[in-house]
Formats: sequence, structure tokens, C-alpha cells
Amino acid sequence: MKKLLLTFIFLMLGLGVFANEQQEALNFFNSFIQTSNNYGTSLLDMYSDDAKIIRQVVKPDGKLVNVPFSIDDYRKQMRLSSKIAKLKHYKNQYSNITVTKAPNGYKIDSIRKPSLSDYKLKSSMVVKKQPNGKWLIVEELMQTKEQIFLKYAK
Repeated sequence: MKKLLLTFIFLMLGLGVFANEQQEALNFFNSFIQTSNNYGTSLLDMYSDDAKIIRQVVKPDGKLVNVPFSIDDYRKQMRLSSKIAKLKHYKNQYSNITVTKAPNGYKIDSIRKPSLSDYKLKSSMVVKKQPNGKWLIVEELMQTKEQIFLKYAK
């Protein structure tokens, strides 16, 4: 009986840690949304230096093309595009947000609606808590209908 009780206690403690980290991951994602919608310069620091970044272009015929970016290229692109986005008051709204445990962190799936459009797109990222306690984006896949990204496809 004592072993059963101890097993139950350890199981509950483990679930508590999981639930706490899952909430931390969601809090980080909400901070990401706020920072990006306010054009915060700290947005660039929310990504791991070896993050895997993919823009998934939705072509007019509905086909999908994955366009990978190095984190260095992505950061350069973000610096330029954020200036234009700020002038246009561009923001993203996210809905249907789900957080699930992944092998390399927590996967956050959502539906993204760009403010300057009437369509919604899939968005997915994996965030991971670092040894120092800081959360970082280690993977990101966002769909876009911006066909200009196809010029970066390999």
C-alpha cells in the first residue's frame, strides 16, 4: 500500500511539473504575440541561435512550398520587414492555440490571421526552456500567402 501511495504521489508531482511548464510555454507564446505586435526589438532574442525557420508559402492553386531560412537570414529579414509592418500597423491575431509536449520542448499550434487580410493560416512553433530558465523558439513554421518568399525556395 505504501509503494502504491508513493507511486501516486510521484506521478502527481510529475504531472504538476508538466502542467507548470506547459503553462510557462503558453505564457512565452503570449509574450511572443505581444512583442511582435508591438514591434519590440527583443523579438529577435526570442529565437534560438540555431532555430529551424520555415515559411510555408500557400500558392494560389493551394499547393504548399516550404521555404527554409537560416536564423541569421531570418533575423535580417525581420529587421527590415518590421519597419514596414509598423508603418502599416500590421499585427497578427492568433486563435485555436494548443500546447503539447514535444521531444524537443513544447509545440504550440495555432491559427494566425494577419490584420491586413481576410484569411487565416496555420502557425506552429516549438519552444524550449533553456538551462538558464529562459524560453526560446527552436522551430517555427508559419504559412504565408506572400508569393515573394518563393524566390528564396531552393
